[in-house]
Amino acid sequence: MGFPENFLWGGAVAANQCEGAWREGGKGPSIMDVLQHGVHSLPTEGIQPGLYYPSHESVDFYHRYREDLKLMEELNFKVFRTSIGWSRIYPTGMEKEPNEEGLRFYDNLFDEIHSRGMEPLVTISHFEMPLYLSERYNGWESRELIPLFEKYCRTVLTRFGKKVKYWLTFNEINNVHTMPYAAAGIRIDRASNKAEEQQMIYQAAHNMFVANAKAVKMCHEMLPEALMGCMLSFSGVYPNSSRPEDVHATMEIEERSYFFSDVMMRGAYPWYTRKLMERQGVQLRMEQKDLELIRENTNDFLSFSYYRSTTIKDGVMTTGHTGGVKGIDNPYLDTTPWGWQIDPTGLRIVLEKLYDRYGKKLFIAENGLGARDEVVMEQGEKRIHDNYRIDYIHRHIRAIEEAIADGIEVMGYAYWGPFDIVSAGTGEMEKRYGFVYIDKDNEGNGSLERIKKDSFAWMARLVDLNGDWRSL
Repeated sequence: MGFPENFLWGGAVAANQCEGAWREGGKGPSIMDVLQHGVHSLPTEGIQPGLYYPSHESVDFYHRYREDLKLMEELNFKVFRTSIGWSRIYPTGMEKEPNEEGLRFYDNLFDEIHSRGMEPLVTISHFEMPLYLSERYNGWESRELIPLFEKYCRTVLTRFGKKVKYWLTFNEINNVHTMPYAAAGIRIDRASNKAEEQQMIYQAAHNMFVANAKAVKMCHEMLPEALMGCMLSFSGVYPNSSRPEDVHATMEIEERSYFFSDVMMRGAYPWYTRKLMERQGVQLRMEQKDLELIRENTNDFLSFSYYRSTTIKDGVMTTGHTGGVKGIDNPYLDTTPWGWQIDPTGLRIVLEKLYDRYGKKLFIAENGLGARDEVVMEQGEKRIHDNYRIDYIHRHIRAIEEAIADGIEVMGYAYWGPFDIVSAGTGEMEKRYGFVYIDKDNEGNGSLERIKKDSFAWMARLVDLNGDWRSL
């Protein structure tokens, strides 16, 4: 039992949820900049005066990243996952030349990460498509985005190739099904019927597969020492009962996610693709060499987010959000105030399934607990007692350790939101994940003061011990 010496402990954020500075440094608006209430809300028509948009200031990481990364160093992290804001590099996505001020910001950011003893793990597209591309092309439904993304990738790989060796293409790409606007920039609310909606979704997925393969090929040619991974959302799903119909319905739910990882990790559309698409009346438009490109350029590792599990009952509709698929609650599990069930064993099961299926290294790129944290005054100091977060991480770390003991290659663990950030799902600040409390409320009020929670010292000690929770 134990963790490898080179295990990458760290934290994870996304540019749109922490940077703010939405119009500074030449940045153009992104799809997240027109959302008021998270990825499950509809965008406003442009930026409406007088409305509050959480991404516009967020927690001001753009100006405070040195302060925040110093705290990450105190947590003894080895890796820090963040993303590059596409519209900070190409404000509309259409420019011939990149925005130098945006490139310079990430140069400085990655230098600071290195100076703090961490490696950057960089997501190239984390729900941050330039708004113009969504409005003009309906996002990834259009093949026109492939060369634009290729240009963007070439720019960041060229500029940051000596500073970044761990890359991810698209964040939670399988959420094109459940969060099509955030994951692919497509407006399915404008579809005239269900068939047209599904056509948009699957066509967007195919175009993203081609773009992913081009990015992998480019990375291998330009940066042979670097690794280009894919990133998916994998919550745990169980049959609600032993009824064969529930077991089969659960399998079909899993296939909707495996569809994406099968293509990117195995290099081919899986056998069940025909079933998935025929049921929806989908007919993909593709070019002659698409499948060859996908086959020859698979991702180097698979990263994923895991937060909770759910149960599936045949005939009962499931929903999907940032935590993954949601069906019927499991009576054997505890539930967070946001309705997410806590299931560490589910993480071990997902690790085992993915490693058995692909046999490639895995990276837990997101895992964490969102909760309502209370600031209390004790002996003249502000304190946040979050033992519930410590318990959540402790139980999940033990599950990862057991999976590693089984022989599964796990590269690392990046806790989601090591400092409080804007919730992707709801646009809230009060759904807090961090080891560091940031003074801001759901309406944007607050001083942005950073305050260490009780979990901060505990996590720093855990990482210093390389996950040896028995010695805590």
